[in-house]
Amino acid sequence: MDTGTCFLRFYAELNDFLPPERRQVDFPHTFQRHASIKDLIEALGVPHPEIDLILVDGVSVDFAYRARDGDRISVYPMFEAFDLQAVSRVRPEPLRVSRFVLDGHLGKLARHLRLLGFDTLYRNDYADAELARVAGAERRILLTRDRALLKRAVVTHGLFVRATDPRRQIEEVLDRLDLYRAIRPFQRCVRCNGRLAAVTREQVWDRLPPRTRLYVEAFWACGTCGQIYWEGSHFPALRRFVEGLQARADGTIPPVGPSDWKMD
Repeated sequence: MDTGTCFLRFYAELNDFLPPERRQVDFPHTFQRHASIKDLIEALGVPHPEIDLILVDGVSVDFAYRARDGDRISVYPMFEAFDLQAVSRVRPEPLRVSRFVLDGHLGKLARHLRLLGFDTLYRNDYADAELARVAGAERRILLTRDRALLKRAVVTHGLFVRATDPRRQIEEVLDRLDLYRAIRPFQRCVRCNGRLAAVTREQVWDRLPPRTRLYVEAFWACGTCGQIYWEGSHFPALRRFVEGLQARADGTIPPVGPSDWKMD
């Protein structure tokens, strides 16, 4: 068999995909010649959308590069927050408007992203092929707990979500993609992702609980599914949740739109 041996090192969170003995160290790897460096790396368990830069003997290469015997390969994670102009990034340019599609295991994360104003597609019955197609065709960032799904060639932007707790998941996504300044809360329906618009009490009167008719004056409705929102008793807790995330950003956050999170 025509094989060669290269030496690899993975940096930062890419080590999450490796066994402990290969983390944060140079290690040898035997490969079949004529395989692309993308195939070589994914065979080790690291999905290509997680990678932003590959250096071979100090020179940046793309995914089509074919490894040679003796190559020393350094693999770096995404740098969404930085502009790496002096090297050849292996992915397309970062998506400056961050839109998402999520797999069926991330329903609570989808609601959190919508709460913060991010365009987020989610269904619990998406097939893997459909998730990958939507991510590629609509230039959406695929968020998933499935490593194999991220390895599909059509996926250009994606994250393997490490955390399992929904609160930690939203912090992980905002941290890794540097999205704190992009938060624009209470503008999307958490159920369907539609846009919210102000409506009068008279327009939704027949859908309101009796006490709400008496004491609440401001309402918003989803333009897609018709869901009604208003500031209910649990809204202060939601506001504190959002403000806690916004406080992580340097600088001020512009005033937000309607603040409406009591559902009928």
